[in-house]
Amino acid sequence: MAKPKVAFYWCASCGGCEEAVVDLAEAILDVVAAVDIVFWPVALDFKRRDVEAMPDGSIAACFVNGAVRTSEQEHMAHLLRRKSQLLIAYGACAQGGGIPGLANLTSREAIMEYAYHQAPSMGDGTARPQTRTHVPEGELELPEFQETVKALDQVVAVDYYLPGCPPTPKLTLQAVQAILSGKLPERGAVLASDRALCYECELNSTKPEKLLVSQLKRVHEVLIEPDKCLLAQGILCMGPATRGGCEALCVKGNMPCTGCFGPLDRVQDYGGKALSAIASIVDCTDEAVLAKIFESLPDPAGTFYRYSVPASLLTKKREAA
Repeated sequence: MAKPKVAFYWCASCGGCEEAVVDLAEAILDVVAAVDIVFWPVALDFKRRDVEAMPDGSIAACFVNGAVRTSEQEHMAHLLRRKSQLLIAYGACAQGGGIPGLANLTSREAIMEYAYHQAPSMGDGTARPQTRTHVPEGELELPEFQETVKALDQVVAVDYYLPGCPPTPKLTLQAVQAILSGKLPERGAVLASDRALCYECELNSTKPEKLLVSQLKRVHEVLIEPDKCLLAQGILCMGPATRGGCEALCVKGNMPCTGCFGPLDRVQDYGGKALSAIASIVDCTDEAVLAKIFESLPDPAGTFYRYSVPASLLTKKREAA
């Protein structure tokens, strides 16, 4: 009996999700024994034409990580959607736009202008990459850098989401096992806990029943008490607004949750939920004092919408009229 075919692809992301697959360690041998990896260009020598030659629907499951920024990434998303029975948005960038999605807070033109004309490393450079350039050997083509960053489901239909920056090896293995066994929830589900991270955090028992803070601190401003709830210490932690399933690995390393597992099922806008959660514990009603407290957050958009600008109700920066 032929083994189910599985594919992995990397769009606009840092590559951490590819590392997460490798981080399965010896368990990856069990995966390889159970499936036939037919496309994984970051690790094995596959070409786009190999996928194009496959019958539609012949790939049992494809894990796509990264947001969609270029024409090539959009083309591959459509191609892999057509060839796959199940398409999984793998990681925070595919699920909500991730760190690349913060580029939607500015314009494509501003990014290109800085990167190719204003950056200190560019000197007096005036050239920009062109999508097509003629050379003696023929015409060279580069992918088009599109106007905005998109989450994967803003380009193609997604069957399941595996959150995280990156997803943990445990969640990755569970997802593969669920696919192989056919024991999957309804399509569109997030393959992780639907309880807030605080419920699985070992420090939750140290959180006061009525949690109130008068300051919001960043990790470099304070000596963290490792056995005390970070929020109770005034350290900005997104645990109350963030989906669990990551085993609170950051908090175990004395780092606050930054929200990479995204919102719970019934939350429309992660950033709005996170902002509401933090605002609810600030012990102050004086507007001047409140303004000073929130001035300690130099980048509110990057704090509350770090992984989710494209998928949020904001979607992008509004253009000037």
